[in-house]
Amino acid sequence: MTKAAVAFAAALTALAVSSARADDAALVTYKSLTPEIALEAAQVAMKTCRDNGYQIAVVVVDRFGQPQVLLRDRFAGLPAPDTATRKAYTALSFRASTADLAKSVRDGQMDAGLARLPHVAMLAGGLVIETGGTLLGGIGVSGAPGGDKDEACAKAGLDAIRDKIDF
Repeated sequence: MTKAAVAFAAALTALAVSSARADDAALVTYKSLTPEIALEAAQVAMKTCRDNGYQIAVVVVDRFGQPQVLLRDRFAGLPAPDTATRKAYTALSFRASTADLAKSVRDGQMDAGLARLPHVAMLAGGLVIETGGTLLGGIGVSGAPGGDKDEACAKAGLDAIRDKIDF
């Protein structure tokens, strides 16, 4: 190989390496729940509610608000799946439990108009899934006789996966 060919190859290699670095700067890396972990959280939430005699729907949404898992018990009410999805989405969107958000609206600390946004449910039963400052998703439960009971089931689901998502 001639000196010119070696120099040309070296220049091309340098250009390729520098363009790869430029492309890397344009990319974002994030963590997300696996479908198996999302399913485990949903199953534990449903079992907790069943053990207490409640027929519910539970939804786990990913960090982008898209459902990863939706489980609906046989006798859960017709609005339960949609409401659970909205609760999970709301907790994710506001990075807070929907019980806390509903209280803030009732107390006038948040504008009540926020409750009229699409896909939002300011009702207890939705929790954010977050660890180490990283947003992973949300879990929502609907169908128990009261948002506090929905939230207890959602919390059981979240607690079941906590050791697998903490980093």
